[in-house]
Amino acid sequence: MVRPFCRTRERRVAAPPLASAPAARAILALLPDVRSCGGGSGRTTASSERWFRVRARTTSFTTQTAAPASGALDRWTLDRIARPLAGAKLRLQLWDGHGLTLSSGPPVATIHIRDRRTLLRIAIRPELGFGEAYTDGRVEVQGDLVAALEQIARALARQRTPAPVRLAPNDERRSRHNVHTHYDLGNDFYRLWLDEALLYTCAYYERPDVSLEAAQRAKLEHVCRKLRLRPGQTVVEAGCGWGALALYMAREYGVKVRAYNISTNQLAWAREEARRQGLDDRVTFIDGDYRTIDGSADAFVSVGMLEHVGPDHYDDLGRVIDRVLDPVHGRGLLHFIGRNSPMVLSEWIRRYVFPGAHPPALSEVLPGVFESRQLSILDVENLRLHYALTLKAWLERFEQHVDQIRVMFDERFVRTWRLYLAGSQAAFLAGDMQLFQVTFARPMANDLPWTRRYLYEGADA
Repeated sequence: MVRPFCRTRERRVAAPPLASAPAARAILALLPDVRSCGGGSGRTTASSERWFRVRARTTSFTTQTAAPASGALDRWTLDRIARPLAGAKLRLQLWDGHGLTLSSGPPVATIHIRDRRTLLRIAIRPELGFGEAYTDGRVEVQGDLVAALEQIARALARQRTPAPVRLAPNDERRSRHNVHTHYDLGNDFYRLWLDEALLYTCAYYERPDVSLEAAQRAKLEHVCRKLRLRPGQTVVEAGCGWGALALYMAREYGVKVRAYNISTNQLAWAREEARRQGLDDRVTFIDGDYRTIDGSADAFVSVGMLEHVGPDHYDDLGRVIDRVLDPVHGRGLLHFIGRNSPMVLSEWIRRYVFPGAHPPALSEVLPGVFESRQLSILDVENLRLHYALTLKAWLERFEQHVDQIRVMFDERFVRTWRLYLAGSQAAFLAGDMQLFQVTFARPMANDLPWTRRYLYEGADA
């Protein structure tokens, strides 16, 4: 049962006469059209300047002026914002100190809203308004940011219901733009906080106290064992990142790999690493969208790409897998962020961090990718808590290098990525996000392990 608010300063404020429709319209008219805030691509081509900047539409960090005392309408608006968060261990506080404590227990953090304009933005479009305000310094979180965001995620999860997902299709042109926007921010940036192999996907923690590097190596091994690779076999990888998995498969398992990617910076790094490690005769990195994959392969693998495919193109991915996999013994693995039921990703994340992204529910993926091609699902593993630990390590390293990152970009970039990493960790801790590994094979493949022991004691099949 949701507990009532515990108010530390005043009772719930009824809507004052000022909140009449004409007055409310007059106040909202003072705001810029929130639909237009932050739209467009807005990024330049130089890696250190690719972060699009929010300019005249918000106050700067250094030019904020003192806001007037909050009034009855402000307090009523705060009350409306707080209602969906009932029971969360948080305190919401306005610029003049008026606040609401949302549970009877001590709050893990206090969320400070610095001005009336910000309050109204959050009331109108909560996810987008909060994200933009935090980025611009108009909202501050005093206390544990991850814990605060986890409290919000847990409170909102009780009210969410599955909904049809309608997004702009990620055709090849849009997909290249989306990938360029996020992954081509510069290899120097990612090297500051990823592991030494630049793996930007969920690690596999055999124990929660191991290092990020050890957990990422364990992830590579875990994937390879699930694929049951043998020397001389061929593998196709869709969305290869900086090439760590392709290089590991070739080096440790003696397979030949064709790895596809559409990120310019990642491909350049991967090709150089292949030459440096003497693996360029066994690994070919190809500048190509997953829809262009051809040839044949014993195994198909994709780690962290499905989130960028989009529901309108799951059938395209299934068609590609069916086209390249060995018709009898072919098998594969998809590793992707997902949801328990179909829901749209946060508007703020899609606008400022991952354009075009959609973490799908299994019910969205299965028909187009697997069922339509008669592919048999062998196993599904959920590594949700492993991703929470991965993000914790990334955020810690990000903060260790925050001064360098601020010089490379700016303060808004730092706050955007801090919120993105912290919010993602909170989403996995709260169960709002999942991390699925789905292994599959051709329906007539009978050379299958009898148990899962081969994953932990060495391949036995």
